[in-house]
Amino acid sequence: MPARSISSATLSFGLVTVPVRVYAAVQPSARLSFHLLHAKDGARLKQQYICTEDGKVVSRDEMVKGYEYEKGRYVSFTKEEMKALEQKATHGIEIAEFVPLDTVDPVYFESTYYLAADKGGEKPFALLRAAMADAGQAGVATYSARGKSYLVVLRPVDERLVMHQLYHAEEVRSPDEVPVDTRAVSPAEMKLARQLMDQISSARFDPSKYEDEVRRRTLEVIERKVAGKPIETAPAARTGKVVDLMEALKASLARKGDTTQRRAPQRTAARTSTATRRRESGRRRSKGAS
Repeated sequence: MPARSISSATLSFGLVTVPVRVYAAVQPSARLSFHLLHAKDGARLKQQYICTEDGKVVSRDEMVKGYEYEKGRYVSFTKEEMKALEQKATHGIEIAEFVPLDTVDPVYFESTYYLAADKGGEKPFALLRAAMADAGQAGVATYSARGKSYLVVLRPVDERLVMHQLYHAEEVRSPDEVPVDTRAVSPAEMKLARQLMDQISSARFDPSKYEDEVRRRTLEVIERKVAGKPIETAPAARTGKVVDLMEALKASLARKGDTTQRRAPQRTAARTSTATRRRESGRRRSKGAS
């Protein structure tokens, strides 16, 4: 089923403008969500706001937003004042500069969208995408929507553009805030670590290889609950402490080697078992036909 665009916009670089359609790149609906229920009767619970001063329930029409400028002290804003603070929507994605893609740290990526050419913009869109791909460049742009100003980076992927919405610089913490231990590693440790990395390295990232095991397990439990079947609680996993780094690296290499050697016979046995079942099934069909 073709994706439905969530909005339209105008992409511009220099004096060139390109009408585009914006598509969501992720599916939040795939995430499982749970509701709060009353344990006694299973009814849904609703949220209420309680005034910390008098303890009474406050309705939404009595609420205003406030900013805490000192501990416990707020300055409040009316709805009209909050509306005046909003950025006017322009629906224009204006490329301010082009930069090498590998200079954009992924820590700045907040959310992702796809861009495709809208009617009448096919030619300039194709030109921009091809030029960016040829130069290995990404476009840094700004746009305004939903009362906010956004910083984005655009990169070419196949015949489309991917738009990553970025955090602003003041929203990203500096890695210097995280303490580090600059302990040296020995050549022998480095050699074993590289050998282990080489054993489990791939030419490219393939996300389809990794299943969301928690989601799958949760769905299975939900199905059992709906069917009225008992649920078994798994024991807590044991945690261990690595005592010797070299021994841990050697053990990891040995375990990986054993796993690789065991896989081929298992696949062969599986194919043999499948072939045997097919032959037996064929014999039964032949006897039935005679």
